[in-house]
Amino acid sequence: MFGEIKADIKAVFERDPAANNIIEVLLAYSGLHAIIIHRLSHSLYKIGLRTLPRIISQVARFFTGIEIHPGAVIGKGFFIDHGMGVVIGETTEIGENVTLFQGVTLGGTGKEKGKRHPTIGDNVLIGAGAKVLGSITIARDSMIGAGSVVLHDVPANSTVVGVPGRVTKRAGKKIHPEMELNHRELPDIIGEALRSFEERLVKLEKDKKQTRTPG
Repeated sequence: MFGEIKADIKAVFERDPAANNIIEVLLAYSGLHAIIIHRLSHSLYKIGLRTLPRIISQVARFFTGIEIHPGAVIGKGFFIDHGMGVVIGETTEIGENVTLFQGVTLGGTGKEKGKRHPTIGDNVLIGAGAKVLGSITIARDSMIGAGSVVLHDVPANSTVVGVPGRVTKRAGKKIHPEMELNHRELPDIIGEALRSFEERLVKLEKDKKQTRTPG
């Protein structure tokens, strides 16, 4: 557990340029507080306790605004930036070096039993307000854009944007850590669709005028 916490602290410095020193990170980062408390409650959950870990998680929610069920499995190097409103469900599995922004939900759809929450691969970034729902897999090195709603599996090295979420692959190109936080690189699929529609409309109007012109 202590090795995981050390990796979580290191992740703050690697991914947040606002982190100045270890004292500030330990005292003023609610995302770090939430994951440290979760690692404690999860260790109790693994030995069969249920009520005490849930109480601990609810206390953490009160102080941090982040709700992580003690049953969730979270790998090392986990980073929650800001974090208010983040919800992580009981059967969620999260790999190593994953980043979440505020308002992210890793939840269920309300219909499943058993494994009902997402599995998140290594090096995944999930943008602010994104909802990843159901027993689906977000494969490694992928990015989920802010505000997206993801209901289906996402292949590795992919970018997902929109409601519902649509995949835009970066074929053969890994999403490097230095690129992960640049949300301006996300494709605007709605804008692209509107531009395509506009171009098609202009072409149809032009063709219509040409058919009306006397030959």
